[in-house]
Amino acid sequence: MKAEIKRYPIYRKKRFWAGILLAQFLLFYVASRIDFAIAFFEMFFELQKKWHQQLFASFPFSVGDVFYILVISFLIYLVIQSIKKKERNRQWIKSLMLLNILYLTYQVFWGMLYFQKPLRDQLPEKEIEISQMKTLTLKYLNSCKESRLLVREDVNGVFDINNLDAIKKEILQKQNKLPSFLNAKRSPEINCMKPSLFKGIMSYTGILGYYNPFTAEAQYNADLPATYIPFTLSHESAHQLGYAREQEANFIGYLVGKDSKNADLKYSTQYFVLKSLLSSLSETDADFVKDVLLNFSAGMQRDRKAEKDFVKKHEGLLEVFFGYTNDLFLKSNQQEGSITYSYFIDLLLRYESTPHLK
Repeated sequence: MKAEIKRYPIYRKKRFWAGILLAQFLLFYVASRIDFAIAFFEMFFELQKKWHQQLFASFPFSVGDVFYILVISFLIYLVIQSIKKKERNRQWIKSLMLLNILYLTYQVFWGMLYFQKPLRDQLPEKEIEISQMKTLTLKYLNSCKESRLLVREDVNGVFDINNLDAIKKEILQKQNKLPSFLNAKRSPEINCMKPSLFKGIMSYTGILGYYNPFTAEAQYNADLPATYIPFTLSHESAHQLGYAREQEANFIGYLVGKDSKNADLKYSTQYFVLKSLLSSLSETDADFVKDVLLNFSAGMQRDRKAEKDFVKKHEGLLEVFFGYTNDLFLKSNQQEGSITYSYFIDLLLRYESTPHLK
């Protein structure tokens, strides 16, 4: 007598869900090469971002972080369950179903924005010249010195943020005053910037902040030295505006904060630009960089030491690991690696060298 063979519906088979996931990879890869498809997802993001942010802004904690914790916990549970032979096939199917849902949601709400028309295409072409970078460095050195005199200090004489909520409000308002020839995106002016629940871990990874595409929340590490925080908020909020590329978010953050009436945001932004220029110049003219560092004001010297102490305290394998994985992620989305500032510097020089565009 022949043994009865159980026949399952196709959707209860691993290869079905693996095939769906592979089909998604191919679909979005093809879509990323089609201008019309990219424009569609860009328009969709613009239409949905207001209600998406409103939905989660009212929660006093990071909903996205809780979501990540639940997803990771569920995946660990499925792995443990799959050890049991009877449960293995079912748990694999559940895992593949979850991955399909997460990947689809990510690409629809965020991933396709990495393929938008680059901002550099909307600025006059400009060759990067070392002499101009040095001139700009000295300009921002002087600007930082002036701005540093206007901010508050803690008991150790280190820059201390006066009012974080005021910074967030200023960022959202300034986003709607960006140059029209560069930006057609509108800020809903909804405060959905929140401290990450993973701040303790983040301090050891080198990650300052991140955007959560599932909840549209802009997360930041609240344990960072104060010099980092205002510009990090501006950067992450640029993602909420619809700029996916990291260096373009830096550039939008720069436009938002460079002439801000909020002294904390202005200083943090100008200080970020100065450090970016010095980082780029360090490979070509180390002596110039040393001279500039020696000309930091006393307050800036204290701020720089606070940053160096923070980095030294939290350096380790986690930073190396996350730096490497972030570098791979950026490159997989047609961006430069995490350790280069050249695209941001390119945008900065193009903009700064064209006065009539400002």
